[in-house]
Amino acid sequence: MIIMDLARSQEAIVPLRTNLNQTLIGKAEVVEKVIACILARGHLLFDDLPGLGKTTLAKAIAQSIGGQFARIQCTPDLLPGDITGFSILNQKTREFEFRQGPVFSDVLLADEINRATPRTQSALFEAMAERQVTVDNQTFGLAEQFFVVATQNPVESHGAYPLPEAQLDRFAMKLRIGYPDTECEVDLLEANIGRSNQKSGLSPALSLESLARIQDEVAGIQVVEKVRRYLVDLARATRTHALIELGLSPRGLITWQRVAQAMAFLDQRDFVTPDDIRASAHPVLELRVPGDPQEQRCIIDEILDQVAVPLN
Repeated sequence: MIIMDLARSQEAIVPLRTNLNQTLIGKAEVVEKVIACILARGHLLFDDLPGLGKTTLAKAIAQSIGGQFARIQCTPDLLPGDITGFSILNQKTREFEFRQGPVFSDVLLADEINRATPRTQSALFEAMAERQVTVDNQTFGLAEQFFVVATQNPVESHGAYPLPEAQLDRFAMKLRIGYPDTECEVDLLEANIGRSNQKSGLSPALSLESLARIQDEVAGIQVVEKVRRYLVDLARATRTHALIELGLSPRGLITWQRVAQAMAFLDQRDFVTPDDIRASAHPVLELRVPGDPQEQRCIIDEILDQVAVPLN
């Protein structure tokens, strides 16, 4: 097991938290979940209205970790090769050369992912699950910290393709930002007086190497047997619930444990408690529970109430 220095790692996370809170004003709870998703080596889906800061947040993440940022604007005519890259004939050497696509980045924003066709969406399956892509029978590795932030608009359905379960299962969390409160919007307007639309870049808060070290520490946080059994019982409850067609998969179960480990780390603990499991239940399970947000919350709360919490 990794010997962790929680104090050192917590201190290293502070500038990242500061950067993201400066970018997404008044949404500290959302920022904490975003950081947990990054530390769990997961991928993030934002299901929210336009103009709430999703793209700005994705850029801020890349700048804060000193990583390369790439953006895909998903449309129905987008092709798989536009994401993964393609081979092109070099006229001088008469050999095919591979041109990397935007997936070869550290932070990839897939904007309005549900506007891409299912065939194009599937180009991200291997990249998100295995951090590699296969093109023309050749496999290319991606960055160790490869992180996908995808967005979709829950209101518009014309020209959109619902994400298949196999795609959703590759995300760790689904989050909603929501509108800021009144005072935050007043402060936001004040901050933009006299400024152009072009914002200055954030200073790197954490190196990719430091992030990798902290991610390894998070993966080593202790999860005792009774907490693991509690997590399995919750997963099995999703598989037997009358309103859920496909319950939590083993891959989703592992993802949930990783997110709970990240939650424990952010709470300055080196062990996972049932409270960490419950705190991460909604963002993890909303990817896998049908219905509108209110229905999803009710189903998840019902499952949490149904399964007994282990005693200390």
